[in-house]
Formats: sequence, structure tokens, C-alpha cells
Amino acid sequence: MKKTFTWQRIWPHLAVIVGFAILSLSYSSPVLNGKRLNQYDDVQASGAAREVFEYEKKTGEWSSWTNSMFGGMPTYLIAGNYPTSISTTLGRLANQILPAPANYFLITMVSAYLLLLVLGANLWLAAFGAIAYAFGSYLTTSLEAGHVSKILALAYAPGVIAGVLLAFRKNWLVGSAVMALFLGLELYANHIQITYYLGIGLVVLVVLESVSYFKAGRIPQLVLILAGLGIGGLVALGTHSTRLWNAYDYTKETIRGKSELSPLAETNAAASPEQDGLDKEYAFQYSYGVVETLTLLIPNLYGGPSQGALDSKSETYKILVNRGVDAANAANFVQALPLYWGTQYSTGGPAYAGAIVFFLFILGLFIVKGPIKWWVAGVTVLYIVWAWGKNFAGLNYLFFDYFPMFNKFRAVTMVLSLAHLLIIVLAVAALRNIVQRKYTFEEISRPFLITLGLTAGLCLVLAVMPTLFFSFRGENDPQFVESLAQSSQNPAFAQDIMNAIVQDRAGMMRGDALRSALFILLAAGLIWLWMKEKIKAAVLYPSLLLLVIIDMFGISKRYLNNDDFVSKQAAQAQLSPSPADQQILQDPDPNYRVLDVVRNTFNNAEASYFHKSIGGYHGAKLRRYQELIERQIAKANPNPGILNMLNTKYILTRDQQGNPAVQQNPDALGHAWFVDDYKIVPDADAEMSALDTIQPRRTAVVDKRFATALEGLTIRPDSANAITLTSYKPNELVYESNAKGEQLAVFSEIYYNVRDDWKVTIDDQPAPLLRANYVLRALRVPAGKHTITFKFDPVSVSSGRTIDLISSILLVALFIGAVFVTVRKDG
Repeated sequence: MKKTFTWQRIWPHLAVIVGFAILSLSYSSPVLNGKRLNQYDDVQASGAAREVFEYEKKTGEWSSWTNSMFGGMPTYLIAGNYPTSISTTLGRLANQILPAPANYFLITMVSAYLLLLVLGANLWLAAFGAIAYAFGSYLTTSLEAGHVSKILALAYAPGVIAGVLLAFRKNWLVGSAVMALFLGLELYANHIQITYYLGIGLVVLVVLESVSYFKAGRIPQLVLILAGLGIGGLVALGTHSTRLWNAYDYTKETIRGKSELSPLAETNAAASPEQDGLDKEYAFQYSYGVVETLTLLIPNLYGGPSQGALDSKSETYKILVNRGVDAANAANFVQALPLYWGTQYSTGGPAYAGAIVFFLFILGLFIVKGPIKWWVAGVTVLYIVWAWGKNFAGLNYLFFDYFPMFNKFRAVTMVLSLAHLLIIVLAVAALRNIVQRKYTFEEISRPFLITLGLTAGLCLVLAVMPTLFFSFRGENDPQFVESLAQSSQNPAFAQDIMNAIVQDRAGMMRGDALRSALFILLAAGLIWLWMKEKIKAAVLYPSLLLLVIIDMFGISKRYLNNDDFVSKQAAQAQLSPSPADQQILQDPDPNYRVLDVVRNTFNNAEASYFHKSIGGYHGAKLRRYQELIERQIAKANPNPGILNMLNTKYILTRDQQGNPAVQQNPDALGHAWFVDDYKIVPDADAEMSALDTIQPRRTAVVDKRFATALEGLTIRPDSANAITLTSYKPNELVYESNAKGEQLAVFSEIYYNVRDDWKVTIDDQPAPLLRANYVLRALRVPAGKHTITFKFDPVSVSSGRTIDLISSILLVALFIGAVFVTVRKDG
């Protein structure tokens, strides 16, 4: 009998989704009172994108260039406008279903729910796994930090996998359409690193499924499935042609591209000449410890976050009070302690998969059969090994050196979030086999008890004898002791505090080990009662669901809780101009720059909210600008000539009272100037070295690759010569020049010209753009009076939007076709 689409089949799933929404809002309950998350990265993103958003609001035009950060850069990885991309439109609509962050929880649960249904789980088990995934600690710590693009990429990942599995196991057309839809949403999230890791896992899945079809002799069906998935994948990619094309071009010019400079010992971000990618030390700065992986089972095994809080029951608090420290001061002191003692550079919290989920995952390794188990097990191991980074250098350095694109990414620890998803897949598969009564307890008693021993038993052993296995001392502890000794003028007291922190670390692990053991034993008890037919489904399902909610909420609330929400007014106050900002804003000049030394200059974009800053906050700065920072600006004695040529007119600093204050730089060179002469140098090293001593007002340093454009140029300086900015837009600058003879003009604007992105004209006639002083634009200007126009018009945007539109139409057609064929078949 053919199935039909009826409300009887649909309403239970709708009820589950409503339950997900209620759960999401319950976790994020302050949003119901109009509050919002106080996220550091969100504040930085607001500063970085302010200029282009304000420009769009005023003109209706989107600018693909901003001058508000790092002297100027493309907006590609800051913010984007993709009006012809349907997956972008759908992604933005999905984000508006609930207020953030409840919307992210809901999207994640619905996506994971779909995957688990495709894998054969019933409604209850799919909900169980979806909740465990959405409220994993890695996702909530990422949300607290404001890593929204990462969260969305992780949220849509299960849907992509679901589409691939649907294509292989049920309906190639529906599966291809679902995969295309979710892949489009995955790419909308714009977190290439997560998508890359997901893609590797999917390649392994497709190979395993294809081998099964090949062995069964189902080659025609396999060809159809692979063709469908291939077309769906291309369509999804096509809906993001603009974004991906931009990223492809831009990446080559960032710190993830190849450097032309010889390396410096102190440089840790720019790529070396031999390596087209990040520096190893920089890339693996965040690497999970091998034993630290057990935080998947015991969250506080390694102390939790880098800066964690203790209470009045802690040993550290007690010793402070016993030594005469005021109780209020002691309580304040223990709110920010170095509780984490692992090998990561820093961490907001552990990757916790859930004690119940981890127990079921290990059990699944014993009792689940079929290719899905081997795919999950193999890829999970691969992901975990990658997360170890430098702590498993023998293998990971080989990946870094030889595996395509692996060296473009840092913070490999984030791959643990996808490992968490796969752990849940196998955990739910194990639970599904049990609830479908495929086994009696007698049949699986041995693996069941072994799993209990490996999980709950290990937890109990660590709880009873924590110091037998761990020292609870980190490599950064001596620096903390030294700093505390200096501030207290009492080294013995500082060491006592450190010893107390070590005791508290052990206590934290003991508490979480007992906690995990309890949850495992409760879940195992329920499963045992089910297999012995002593309880019914009406007891088993809600009980397991309640346990996983309590488990996951309990840990995640340590890192993302009601205290992280602030009122709308408080959030806006974070980006309110100081009196110093207001003083600078009185300047009518539309294009001066500011050096902000009040904040972390090159890791903070708050100044960009108000000004055009030479600093900012971004993980993919232009490589040449980063090198200029490292070798000229961020030195012990910064090169003032560099600040001047960047038109740094104001410096935000602090006065004697510690309040933000303004210093004006009278030597800033302005928007553009004619130089007296120029110096041709053979390579990047010579160009950078020349900046040490040149006077940029008089001399321009030019790489020899631009020498042809300067042939025959003889500069005759004249004080009457002038070049001025007459019109400013972020993506279009207009200058008027007037000179008695031919000149070389240098502009205080950052050079970026991958595909002749900056269209330069002199009196509406194209002119070749040159680069001078390592990062600036330059132009050979004829004698007389002329209008010079710079317009940022990348082909990746103009042509990319057309491809976006065509692909969006094809995606809609693919989905309509899949629905039509399915309804007709089931009708």
C-alpha cells in the first residue's frame, strides 16, 4: 500500500519541533525579557562591519570594501550581501524564527533530528540525540564567545549528512535535494573550516556506501545516486558563487596564503616562503591533549575554562580567608582563576559529549553492525587525532604539510564538535537496537558490563584516586605563582594559593567523575529494566530524555547561562563613543585613520565602529598588512613613518587619570601625495627593509615587478603640485590632481588587486595601478589637471551574483522536482 502525506504522519514531528522551540527558549529565557547575549565576537563584528552597513542604509548600495579596519580590506569575510542567493535568504529567514541564541539551538536540533530519523531512529530517540548535540558544551562555549558562523555550520552539518544517506538508502532524488538544500545552508554559515572537516567525513561515507553498491552489483543505481549528489552539490555551491569566489581570491592574499618575505623568529602568523599556508606553531596553538580527550566523558577532568570561578567552599577561598584576606575580596579573587591545566593556549571550556551519550557510543562499538558503525568509528578517531594537533605531531604535521588545504586552518580543536555529532549517531544506533528488542540482556550482557566498566567504572576510579593518575599542575602555573608573588610580596603565600588551586582542580575532577558515573548508572539501569521487560516505553523514553536534558543543560549552563545576557541598553552602551571618540568625530575629513592603543590595537575592532582604524579584529588579515604590523608597527619602537603614510591622524591613548584621550599626529601624510623620487627594489625583503629608513613623504619604494610601468618617469618636484580627495565612498574614491609635470602619486590606501578589483581611471581612461611602500596604492599621473577615480568592482561579485541566481533557480527546481516525484509516487 502506498504511503500518503497525512497530518497523522506529520503532526508528531511538528510537536517535536515545537518542543525543541520551547526547550531552546527555556535555556535562553532572558531573551523573553528582551535581553541579548553579551558576546565578545559579536561586538567585534559590529565594529568591523559598521561602515558598510551604514553605507548600505544610506545609499541602498552594498560596498565590498571597507576602510574601517586594518587601513582597508575587502568585506568578504566581515559581512556580505548576496541578494541573488536563495540559500542565503533561507538562512537569514531561519535565523529570525526565534531570538538569538534560541534560534541556533532550534536549527541545530531540527537538523540533527532529521539525520537521526533518516538513520532509522524513532521520534523519541531522534529527539534524544538532537538535544544531546545542540546542548553540547563545545557549542555553548562557542556561542558565549560569539562564534555564530561556526555554530551555524555545525547546526546544518547533520542535514547535509542526512541528504547523502537518504540518497544512498531511500530515494536518490529526495536525498540529492535535501543534501543540496542543507549544503547551501552550510555554506551560508560561512565557516569554511567546519565545512572542510565535514567534507572529509562525507567523502569517506560516500566511498563506503559506493563500495557496498559496487559489491552488490548495483552499479546503475550507484551512478544515478552519485550523479544526483554531484549535481546537488554543484547547485548548492553555485548559490554561493560570489561568497566562495571572493573567499578563494581573498585567501591567497591573507595570512593563509604564501608569504614573499623571509621568516622572522618572532613572526607567528604569516606563512613562510616555503609554506603556502599558516605557520605550524600558529596553526596548532590550540591543540587538545591526548588524555584530555576524556573530557568527552568527564567535563572538568582538566579544570574547565582558562579563567574559571570557584565558590566559598573551595580550598582556595578557605586559605585566603584563613590568611586574613577579607571575605569579599577572597570571593572576588576566586572568580577568575587559572583552573585549566591542559596544553591548550587557552580555552573557554571542555568538549563534553555527555556521559550517557558516551556510554552508549562505547556500547555501540560492540553491538551495532553495518557500515555506519565503521564510518562513525573511523571518522571519529580521525577527528579526535586531528584535534590533538601538535600533541600528536608525528601524524598531524604530515597532514599539515601534505593534505590539501589542511594548513589553511588553525584551532583544530573545533573538529571535536563534529566528532560529538558522530558519537551521538552511534549512541542512538545502539539505543535503537536495544529498544527494538534486537537483543536480550543475556545476549549483550558481556559488552554491556564491559562498557559500564570502561565508562562508569573509570569515572569511579578517577573519583576515588584522582592524584594517582594526574598532577593537576599546568605548564603555566609557575608564571601565575610568580605574578602573584610579585603583587603580594610574599612568595610562600603565592605558592600556598597555587597548591590550593591544585586541590580545587582535583576536587572539580572528582565531582564531575562522580556526576558522570551517576548519569551512566541511571541510564544503564533504565536500559536494563527495559531489556528485562520491567518497564514500558512510556517510562523509558521520557526518562532517558529527561536525563540527557539534565546532563547537557547542567554542564552547558556553566559556560552559557543567564548571567551572559544583558539588556538591550547595556549592549548598546558597549559601543557608545567615549568623549575622546566624540572629539575625533568632530573632524569633517571623511577619510582619516586612528591608532587605538587604549584597547588591544590589532585584536579589537571597537574603534572601527566609530573611526577608520589601522587596527581591528579578524582571523584573516591581509598578509602584507600583517607583515607590516609585525615588522614595522608592533616593534618595541614603532616606525613613525609607517603610521604617517597610513594617514594616522589621531591616536587614542589614556591620560594621567586613565581615561581615553586624543593625541593628534601632525605628521600624517593625508589621503595622497606626490613623492620626489622612487626606489626600485628587487624583492619583498628589500622593500620591507627600505621602509626602516625611507621618508615616505619624499620617497616611494616600488617592487621591480612594477618597474615597467615607471619606465621613463622623471619626477620634477614642485611645491605647487597638488592632489586632493574630492569624494569619498568606501568602494569609490575620487581625487583631483594638478601638477606641472608627470608625477608618481602615493595614496594612503591599502593595495589589493587580485583580479584588477580596483578599477582606476584618469579622466575616465583606464590606468595601471601600482603598489608602493609594501602595502599602499600608487599611480603614475600625467601633468596637468585630472580627475582620478578608484572604484572597487570585483568580477567575483558582478559575475558571481549571476551564477548565484542561476543556481538558486536550479535549487528550487530540484526541490520541487523531488517533492513532485515523491508525492506522485506515494499518492
